[in-house]
Amino acid sequence: MSETGMKVFAPASVANVACGYDILGFALEKPGDEIMVRFSDKPGVRITKITGAKGKIPYEVEKNTAGFAAQKVLEHLGSPRGFELEIHKKMPFGSGLGSSAASAVGGVMAINEMLGNPLTKRELLPFAVLGEQIADGAYHADNVGPSLLGGMTFIRDNATLDIHKVHVPRGLIAVVIYPHVQVLTRDSRNILSDSVTLKQTVQQTGNLGGLLLGMNNSDLDLIKRSLNDVIIEPQRAQLIPHFYDVKEAALKEDALGCSISGAGPSIFALCANTFIAENVGNAMQKVLVDNKIENDLFISPINHEGAIRL
Repeated sequence: MSETGMKVFAPASVANVACGYDILGFALEKPGDEIMVRFSDKPGVRITKITGAKGKIPYEVEKNTAGFAAQKVLEHLGSPRGFELEIHKKMPFGSGLGSSAASAVGGVMAINEMLGNPLTKRELLPFAVLGEQIADGAYHADNVGPSLLGGMTFIRDNATLDIHKVHVPRGLIAVVIYPHVQVLTRDSRNILSDSVTLKQTVQQTGNLGGLLLGMNNSDLDLIKRSLNDVIIEPQRAQLIPHFYDVKEAALKEDALGCSISGAGPSIFALCANTFIAENVGNAMQKVLVDNKIENDLFISPINHEGAIRL
């Protein structure tokens, strides 16, 4: 980019992390989205180019997660400047890897960087969440939070964005496999029941507490016992072909746990080290290949930086 423009990177993320529906997420080192931004003579935000989206993302700012989020930052700052955005999707669209969140994060980061960083990353968070809300209609930060801030994030309350970083044990590796099947976020939410039993609530609360405590204390055995979803996963598994076969394959290779990434169809596993992660990834991928399902495999440490200027 010239001196009047620049590029930012916003990473993919895994939301829910099994037992933390809508309140837990972590960032990956790859894949992610790139947003290019330059000053324009016309005030406001315009989207001039989109690549990698196969025509599925609108150019209209009010309908585009990156554009809308960027415009909201501009309005908040009261800046008369104009900007042109290019959105380069470098990650699967509709994969359950926070694609819309990454674009929204890239949009707010780009405007903030161009204006000299008047806002901190945490101050940018509400605008990025508003951008992602366009995609799935929900106001939650379990993808936006980690993509923007990095690491693993815990959201005590989405309405107030009471968000906190979670300690990640050294060496923890994420394995994510994306089966090439379509699962829309809205459909994945609509399938969920409003009814949860007391037994399920107690189990899920115990797992969430155990996972957070295990992460904080680097207790891998506690993480392994806790990384289990008794509420959401059983309802959504039917949307993902051979999900339980993939999960079984991951656990047999000593993954700490395995569940659905976000709304799916991607499936993630957490592993204690890279050696285990490679074996887990190969085992998960073999299930899909044997069933003739095209897929992409990502093996990544937890990304602690989040969105960055390139």
